[in-house]
Amino acid sequence: MLPTRREKLPVAFLPHGGGPWPFMDHDFGDPKGVAGLRTYLESVRALPKTTPKALLVVSAHWEEAVPTVMTSEAPPMFYDYSGFPPETYQLKWPAKGDKALAGRVRTLLEGAGFPTAEDSRRGFDHGTFVPLMLTYPDR
Repeated sequence: MLPTRREKLPVAFLPHGGGPWPFMDHDFGDPKGVAGLRTYLESVRALPKTTPKALLVVSAHWEEAVPTVMTSEAPPMFYDYSGFPPETYQLKWPAKGDKALAGRVRTLLEGAGFPTAEDSRRGFDHGTFVPLMLTYPDR
């Protein structure tokens, strides 16, 4: 039996801290702040009553002339930081993309009067993968 009404999922702000901070063996002189941010990010997965089928992420680390949607079914990692330990360039978050959902997002944006574009090569930047590796590690 199909539900008669769709559950509205919450919108959450996911701060990423400074680069790959939670995956480094360093307290940055503020262990409470680092631990607190980690605890917050890990708690976000409990916001919806059911696990979402997909996540729509708007990253401040990706600037284009028009709203641009990732369309890769297996987005690569984009290590858009520098000067961190070598192991931070080996981090992986193998979340899958959804080309059909990306198309739906473009259709909705264009229907609202926004021109859009798509990019099949863009990967997850640290503004996306750092917080989401903690929020949804098994995505």
